Amino acid sequence: MRYLTAGESHGPQLTTIIEGLPAGMPLLAEDINIELSRRQKGHGRGRRMQIEKDTVSIKSGVRHGYTLGSPVSLVVENDDWKHWTKIMGIEPLDENEEEEVKRQITRPRPGHADLNGGIKYGHRDMRNVLERSSARETTVRVAAGAVAKKLLKLLGIQIASHVVEIGGIKAKPMDVETIEQIQEKSENSPVRCLDGEAEKQMMQAIDDAKKNGDSIGGIVEVIVEGMPVGVGSYVHYDQKIDAKVAGAIVSINAFKGVEFGIGFEAAERFGSEVHDEIAWTEEKGYYRKTNRLGGFEGGMTNGMPIVVRGVMKPIPTLYKPLESVDIDTKESFTASIERSDSCAVPAAAVVAEAVVAWELAAAIVNQFYSDRMETLIASVEESKRYAKEF
Repeated sequence: MRYLTAGESHGPQLTTIIEGLPAGMPLLAEDINIELSRRQKGHGRGRRMQIEKDTVSIKSGVRHGYTLGSPVSLVVENDDWKHWTKIMGIEPLDENEEEEVKRQITRPRPGHADLNGGIKYGHRDMRNVLERSSARETTVRVAAGAVAKKLLKLLGIQIASHVVEIGGIKAKPMDVETIEQIQEKSENSPVRCLDGEAEKQMMQAIDDAKKNGDSIGGIVEVIVEGMPVGVGSYVHYDQKIDAKVAGAIVSINAFKGVEFGIGFEAAERFGSEVHDEIAWTEEKGYYRKTNRLGGFEGGMTNGMPIVVRGVMKPIPTLYKPLESVDIDTKESFTASIERSDSCAVPAAAVVAEAVVAWELAAAIVNQFYSDRMETLIASVEESKRYAKEF
């Protein structure tokens, strides 16, 4: 199972094509629109979220509410396109309108793809880079993730995300026992934080950063329950499921690190304080007494909840811009300002949830018999039964 995205930030639309979904999976536009709406929320978002009300159109691969087994294409139109039809248009410009419309950007922003992308593709206008490297592209990644979440739910697999840190303010571990409780509490928080006191401090930190023309980053956590044992592989490096999940997390715009379970803390502990002891009961089958490794062992799922965290740096587009160099004159200038958020960590939690869901769903579809949804469900259920009785 795979997908491809296309589209620019201020282009007419964003598109994704999904290949490999089982036939007979129920899928409606509202399944996806719920997730698109979640991505647009969060304290610290910029004016773009007031302009765009993201909704999806399913263009192929679904008939009468069920997938066909053929590629599914999804389109999210950009409402702001009407203001950019000349600047981002497909057709060549007339000579007399070229200078007025082009609005060339020659001052790359530090921390962004502008300069590297310009050098790579030979673009003298940085807009050719920043339009695609914009986090706006995560809109259709969330759409693809929504489809993956639907598939996982049908297999009895649940997923949730929340924010554990923003701008150095850390949430205390909360007494939350179920995925449903995490989903409910995070959805009701403007910063998707489970700790009410930390939530207030995070919101204040975001407001302070915005007031100062700055931005702040943070850490998000994704938790998944219900994965069968043995998804992934220890045989080949490129089939290790934890590696795929890690790659997906750091592929999100502005994400610079990832960890599972206790993560980097493992470097400070003895082995006896890191590895999860194995136990067995007739009711549960095999399980781990702890979950310090975050649900993965040997490149495979081990049946415990998957716990993955991602580190998001502050957004590089600032209202008090950093110094850069004009690529035409080679003179120092302050970098160009594009419309941006002061903090996108709460929204990034939703994106992280989506990319993790996709990798897990894709691994399941690739590993089990999956031409039809009913046979995929039966295959996963049989796998869980076998692991319990092993």
